[in-house]
Amino acid sequence: MFDEYMNSMDEKWKDAFIRLMNVVDENIPEGFEKTMQYNMISYVVPLSTYPNGYHVTPNTPLPFISLGAQKKHIALYHMGIYGNPKLLKWFEDEYSKRVPTKLNMGKSCIRFTNTKNIPYELIGELVEQMSMEKWIECYEAHKQ
Repeated sequence: MFDEYMNSMDEKWKDAFIRLMNVVDENIPEGFEKTMQYNMISYVVPLSTYPNGYHVTPNTPLPFISLGAQKKHIALYHMGIYGNPKLLKWFEDEYSKRVPTKLNMGKSCIRFTNTKNIPYELIGELVEQMSMEKWIECYEAHKQ
């Protein structure tokens, strides 16, 4: 399932995407499951751990981090940033210290338009900041 996604990716993103995925793989806290979700490589809370699933689609595992190669950028979606202002502030501050370009970010989506400016070490630190248990607590506190 991952091979098909990788084979369909534009070559200009492939090396950086693989490196970014490896950083997530190496730093993701225990318990998350790597899968395909929303046509992206995603790290989710398995339904066996959180049977309520994602509120929009209850039979879908709760998403945490997703990686997607888009036409004009690589996207890293980190749902924990969206629900944790302290973590967001830490990431924004660290990004501005370590990366020469301006942060290109939506609510949970970090966009990398230049593969030379991907802060892999910082992304590793970001990924390891939130355990699966903390992510579930955060999600529960903010779900409507």
